[in-house]
Amino acid sequence: MSAIYRSPAGERAIRDRYRRDLADWPVPVEHRRVPTRQGQTFTVVCGPRDAPPIVLLHGSGANTTLWREDAAALARRHRVHCVDLIGEPGLSAPSRPPLDSDALSAWLDEVLDGLGIDGTALVGASLGGWVALDYAVRRPERVRALALLCPGGIGRPATGRILGALLLRLFGAWGARRSVRAMTGLRDPGHREVLDSVQETFAGFRPRTERLPVFSDADLRGLAMPTLVIVGDRDAMFDSRETARRVRAHVPRGTVTVLPGTGHAILGQGETLSVFLDEAAG
Repeated sequence: MSAIYRSPAGERAIRDRYRRDLADWPVPVEHRRVPTRQGQTFTVVCGPRDAPPIVLLHGSGANTTLWREDAAALARRHRVHCVDLIGEPGLSAPSRPPLDSDALSAWLDEVLDGLGIDGTALVGASLGGWVALDYAVRRPERVRALALLCPGGIGRPATGRILGALLLRLFGAWGARRSVRAMTGLRDPGHREVLDSVQETFAGFRPRTERLPVFSDADLRGLAMPTLVIVGDRDAMFDSRETARRVRAHVPRGTVTVLPGTGHAILGQGETLSVFLDEAAG
């Protein structure tokens, strides 16, 4: 059993569910495994081979299934590479290099090289948004456009709300369900399958506990590529108002969309992302 899981049974349950979800992908895909110094990285690839590349990075406690519906929309005009982050409950290596270092950018260098990608658009959600932003700061020459959904590292963590959601888990299955709803912001009955998946994942998975480094104003001012940031006004994880303010104040080509009545989990943005990427390509 990997140390990122709470038990062998939990690991099996998460991986079995993931493989079932992969088999139900809405468009034809390829599964590719890229060797890196951090271990093997699993990717799901779809879309026309000669189309412009985009790389999608999911958040903590997730895997490429976060992008299943969005990838179908994006794959109409893009070569989509959904990457399982290392150290998360996907099929990539369990490695967790420190966030306050160049290690994740060096890992992503190897992934892009292994996929045959020189420059690309990057799309990231939550922790994946932090990884994408960190890469854009460190490797701006390889990032043609940047799209971030509820990204970490810009607005302050909403520590009080996070703690409150975690305390709900003390109340058994009822509390675990309420905790997942509070953290994601998903309450619509149509999201029941997503909530089930998140609840099962966090029952068997140990998320990272280290604090996300915060990007400086100078880091944000150095982002010369077209940048789209989408946040929810009810995000329980990060201060979305501060995220929006800092992006508007400091990112030269930044555009911010604040979704009303939306929490941390931002789903169904495939068409919006596709339009942004087309406009960014010019």
